[in-house]
Amino acid sequence: MLEYRFLDIDAEIRQFRSNLPHWRQEGTIYYITYRLADSLPQEKLDQWYQERDQWYAAHPPPWDEEAYDQYMQRFPAQIERWLDQGSGRCVLRDPHLSSIVGESLGHGHGTHYLLDRWVVMPNHVHALVCPLPGTELSTIIQTWKSYTALEINRWLGEEGSLWQKESFDHIVRSPAHLERFRKYIHDNPRRKVEATL
Repeated sequence: MLEYRFLDIDAEIRQFRSNLPHWRQEGTIYYITYRLADSLPQEKLDQWYQERDQWYAAHPPPWDEEAYDQYMQRFPAQIERWLDQGSGRCVLRDPHLSSIVGESLGHGHGTHYLLDRWVVMPNHVHALVCPLPGTELSTIIQTWKSYTALEINRWLGEEGSLWQKESFDHIVRSPAHLERFRKYIHDNPRRKVEATL
């Protein structure tokens, strides 16, 4: 079994922000979600960003385990529930198109990153990935997205943005969190979500 490093709150953490906050720490494993551009309605996302920003203002990082768990249940879990409802065209239901994504995930394994569990859903992708030294997580994700967008658009006879520009990423905090993410990825194709958009 591979040995990963987990978030070390006392070590250097690089932070940057676009619409979402992103933390980077050398040698750690990340849980990634990226989604098709049409997978979530913008009005729902706007509301989500507003509530999340208010929560951040009341809970500035670094977070203890309780605050982290509260954040994960309240915000990323909400996005996951919405995605699992299958909004948008869900072009990744097509086995050929989902195989393009799956093959791209494995392409740099062992040379640029270590790929743990992953799943391709009808409108999004989850992966656990650990960048190897000299490789940035953002480069890995951009490579996956640009290659698959080109190939999928070619197959569909279309042009334009396939993927949402920004991805969700979380540094895995502990072996217990890693196992939770692995279980989520394993169970994701069978999830039935009752929440509505």
